[in-house]
Amino acid sequence: MASHRRPKQPSRARVTVLTATAAAAVALSSQTAQADPKPSKSEVKAKVDKLHHEAEEATEQYNLAEERRENLQKEIGALQDKVARGQEELNTLRDSIGAVASAQYRAGGMDPSLQLFLSSDPDTYLDKASAVDQLSAKQAEVLETIQAKQRTLAQQRAEATAKLADLEDVRKTLGEKKKSFQGKLAEAQKLLNTLTAAERTKMQQEEQRASREAGERVDLGNEVPASQRGAAALAAADTQVGKPYVSGAEGPNSYDCSGLTQWAYRQAGVSLTRTTYTQQNDGVKIGRSQLKPGDLVFFNGLSHVGLYAGNNTVLHAPKPGAYVRYESMDWLGTFQFGVRI
Repeated sequence: MASHRRPKQPSRARVTVLTATAAAAVALSSQTAQADPKPSKSEVKAKVDKLHHEAEEATEQYNLAEERRENLQKEIGALQDKVARGQEELNTLRDSIGAVASAQYRAGGMDPSLQLFLSSDPDTYLDKASAVDQLSAKQAEVLETIQAKQRTLAQQRAEATAKLADLEDVRKTLGEKKKSFQGKLAEAQKLLNTLTAAERTKMQQEEQRASREAGERVDLGNEVPASQRGAAALAAADTQVGKPYVSGAEGPNSYDCSGLTQWAYRQAGVSLTRTTYTQQNDGVKIGRSQLKPGDLVFFNGLSHVGLYAGNNTVLHAPKPGAYVRYESMDWLGTFQFGVRI
């Protein structure tokens, strides 16, 4: 009689493993089905533009810290020079008072009344005594000067020490801001790298074409500059159309936004400060309706600046990946105010 064996049942552990494996496979296929599709070129561009705007803001903060560092170093250098000169003057005064004291010691400390009694020529003695009194008064004056100089030197040294501490803080801030804008630019580049080489090339060509066409087709109207300085600065900036935006650049081969305005006004014989945050104080603030060609125009919480060119148009260095160009103010974000130099 044939034997019929009952099929061997899988162990509980094996069932558990199989169940878990099946569940994982279902979850994985579900995640794959729900995964975000690859962003389109326009979506990438929008995200990259946002990151570039954030990088520009961080760049201006970096420039501000750099300007503060340069000013602090100049102030510290001037203070250290003052301290050195003051110390030399103090040493000279100490030497002079020491020489007088030594001479008096060598002459002895005879009582003045006894010196008068023993003197063969009282009149001469009295003349000498008067000179000694004047010398003593002079010594007292020198001692007071020495004390005053010592106090001044102590104050200057304390001030220099405080500024050196400030300088160290500014250097730390510089590092943080540089890391910030470099991080934003790296993130933007990572996004761009998700595009194909052809898409990236096309985007760059579109940016170049936008800059070129802005210069060719711009209609600035017939507005008259408020000053010869403004006219000269705008004319100088116009010669830089087509040059690339580079964070922290001041020309003449590339610029960031405040680097371009500073360079343009330098060509007009006017010295502007380095950043958007300080250039706002380099002239008189005006409203949008008062703008004239050559005026500075600020946008987006002072993170961006350009030159008003007329007919609602700005000449500026826009953002990383772009080029110096003319552009409608309506495309630049929130207008803050103008500044007339």
